[in-house]
Amino acid sequence: TRSQIASMRTHGALETVSGETEEPPNIKTVSPSPSPKKLNKAAVTRIPAHAAGDKVVGISEARRESFPVGKQARAFQKAYFPGVSPADWNDWRWQLRSRIKSLGELERMFTLSEDERDAIRRHQGSLPVGITPYYASLLDRTNADDGLRRTHIPVGQEYIRAPGEADDPLGEDHDAAVPGLVHRYPDRVLFLATGFCSTYCRYCTRSRMVGEASGDYQFSRPQWEKALAYIESKPQIRDVLISGGDPLTLSDDRLDYLLSRLRQIKHVEFIRLGTKVPVVLPMRVTRALVRMLRRHHSLWMSIHFTHPSELTPEVTKATERLADAGIPLGSQTVLLKGINDDVSVMKSLMHGLLQRRVKPYYLYQCDPITGSAQFRTPVSKGLEIIEGLRGHTTGYAVPQYVIDAPGGGGKIPLLPEYVVGRDGEDLLLRNFEGGIYRYHDPGGTVGMAHPNTTVSTDGGASVPPAQEA
Repeated sequence: TRSQIASMRTHGALETVSGETEEPPNIKTVSPSPSPKKLNKAAVTRIPAHAAGDKVVGISEARRESFPVGKQARAFQKAYFPGVSPADWNDWRWQLRSRIKSLGELERMFTLSEDERDAIRRHQGSLPVGITPYYASLLDRTNADDGLRRTHIPVGQEYIRAPGEADDPLGEDHDAAVPGLVHRYPDRVLFLATGFCSTYCRYCTRSRMVGEASGDYQFSRPQWEKALAYIESKPQIRDVLISGGDPLTLSDDRLDYLLSRLRQIKHVEFIRLGTKVPVVLPMRVTRALVRMLRRHHSLWMSIHFTHPSELTPEVTKATERLADAGIPLGSQTVLLKGINDDVSVMKSLMHGLLQRRVKPYYLYQCDPITGSAQFRTPVSKGLEIIEGLRGHTTGYAVPQYVIDAPGGGGKIPLLPEYVVGRDGEDLLLRNFEGGIYRYHDPGGTVGMAHPNTTVSTDGGASVPPAQEA
């Protein structure tokens, strides 16, 4: 509602959760958090800098955090950050502080097209340019048509609103029960914990609210408390998805606090984290983070993957740590024109995810966000990809293809048409090879729209319709 949106607006010196992430916590002041079982009522009413009795993790302990560095990242670091030590490169706080955000920084590392250069100059407001040095190492430095590069460096088409596009096409603001909490489905809510991401995708569903510290949307500690109070008041809510922005850009203490507060609500059975951090900032998945997360089971994680090029040694280590901690991992992939809209590319990505213990979960039709037309494919392309996966590889590698319906309709699954019709009491089905098979279905109505279909068996023999038999 308008009043809810208005209450999200800037309030002077309001302390924002996302603000602490703009300047990551100093490595000298990072402390482990207590188990939620040990948190008393007073402890969970605040977000302490250090919980009583906790020791501070010193530099020496933080430096012992070993993490692989792939060939692409190592070459990029030597070329553009030659004075940075491997320990600093693998420090997620350094990566956040060193994000590539300006035209000058991009020009130092990339051969920009005039279209890219002009689009960067024109930018104002939310969805700024922001790319971690690690993720920048995966982008082609000279080819402006490189798929991953297109997803993170803006072009002029971003400023064109195509028919059907909107700033909030999914109607999340309309379904906000309180600021930052979307209650659309009966038993679950979307908890927007922060407006900050380590890396900004140009097709972001929440482009209207991310990356602008003084913009219309604020994510404050009091706002968290209002959202938690709402969840406590609604016993039908059993599932909470924490998203943003990216919740894994929060400090361990803040995320631990939020998870602990949710765990105290008896009717909340299921907590999910929606994140791209393991892909764009994999060194954030520290041993300390994993130790904290594993105390909050049952905890699930949905990770945003785009392309097989993202499946680096660093990402492999991040998913390994999460999976070893007992956190079930699922993938969310947006179908993007000219980037991953190919059966072979998608199959390679899905196979790579399974090898890293990530179950392909959703394949999204690209949401009609303002300025995103260059990324959207026809819906038929998504169905073609699902048909190219189903039966041609393991079912574990086949995600659900969905459209998040504009106007707040929710996720609607789409499947290729495998029902051919009916022949009397037989349902006629098409398999992945195109063969037609009968399933005896007396009294059934599925397939009635095609009652006179003439079919052949897999072996090619003619099977006349029942009425001609």
